[in-house]
Amino acid sequence: MDTDLARHARYILTAAAWLGILSMGACKGKTNTSDTGRVETPAATDTGMSGMAAPADTAKAAATNAAYTDPNIVALLDEANKADSAAGAFALTKAADPGVKLFAKMMMGEHHALRVQGLALAKKLKITPEPPTNDPVQTAGSSEMSALQSAGTGAAFDKAYIDQEVTIHKAVLDLADKAHGDTQTAELKSLIEKAKPTIQKHLDKAEALQKKLEKTTT
Repeated sequence: MDTDLARHARYILTAAAWLGILSMGACKGKTNTSDTGRVETPAATDTGMSGMAAPADTAKAAATNAAYTDPNIVALLDEANKADSAAGAFALTKAADPGVKLFAKMMMGEHHALRVQGLALAKKLKITPEPPTNDPVQTAGSSEMSALQSAGTGAAFDKAYIDQEVTIHKAVLDLADKAHGDTQTAELKSLIEKAKPTIQKHLDKAEALQKKLEKTTT
């Protein structure tokens, strides 16, 4: 599942995005996280990231990063999952389209579930989440949440949110590929392999909604 450096630049493009896949905390050694899934579980400190969207120059810089360590991978995946769960919760209060609302609910539930699985594995392997120095997920999350907060409500918000979700899930898939290639830990590789079909499903649904919304606004 390795991918070249140019492809990895996408995982920090703007929008929470999220997330993700997988979201395992940006804290160094702390436990006690919370997110919209409302399941208590030992974890790294939450970061509030909601998407994967950052300026192109930031993306290019991130593409040159060295291989991620297991603590980096656990942290980044946790951040991404938490971010997408949080973005879904926010979208649920602003969206108008029934399909977008259902998608937001799915993001809340399924990314939270991925997060719990990741945190449980980190605990089992005694891995303390630690994001890389230049954390692309945290930066992207802040950018995406700001975009969603200024997107208004109703149809305008629906389009902004789904556009973000298409971008972030493409980015998270690339992040998962890089993480899978960088880790030498079999159980962490397996976790990523099991999560990837869920992320792909989310991308497929987001793209279908994107096409639907484009038709209704033209």
